[in-house]
Amino acid sequence: MNPTDTPQKNPRPDPEELRDLLEESFDDPATPGEMSAPEDASQSRGLQFLYDVPLQISVEVGRCKLLLKDLLEMGTGQIIELDKSADEPLDLYVNSRLIAKGKPVLVGDKFGIKLTEVISASDRIEKLG
Repeated sequence: MNPTDTPQKNPRPDPEELRDLLEESFDDPATPGEMSAPEDASQSRGLQFLYDVPLQISVEVGRCKLLLKDLLEMGTGQIIELDKSADEPLDLYVNSRLIAKGKPVLVGDKFGIKLTEVISASDRIEKLG
């Protein structure tokens, strides 16, 4: 067996292949309930290898710029003013890419986000390139 024949431990998918797979998923104008079983099964198999890919999800409340001097002088109780107003939507990032916007909610005793706007699939695919 050639060293080039051995599978890589964590091979990265080819970006072109991912783009083609994602475009195929969104090209069908049928609504999810109208898809025939064979087409649905083939699309599911085509994306199956992506289902176990871990994703880092983060929600951004706002941003600000600080001088190092100010950062070093911070203490408990310090308030930092961010660039967004309290009524602006939060940004939801998946692997550092903006995917959606939403508003904060409480889920039990934890924070959550209720999505109010999802970036279109075509815009997300375009940003991959």
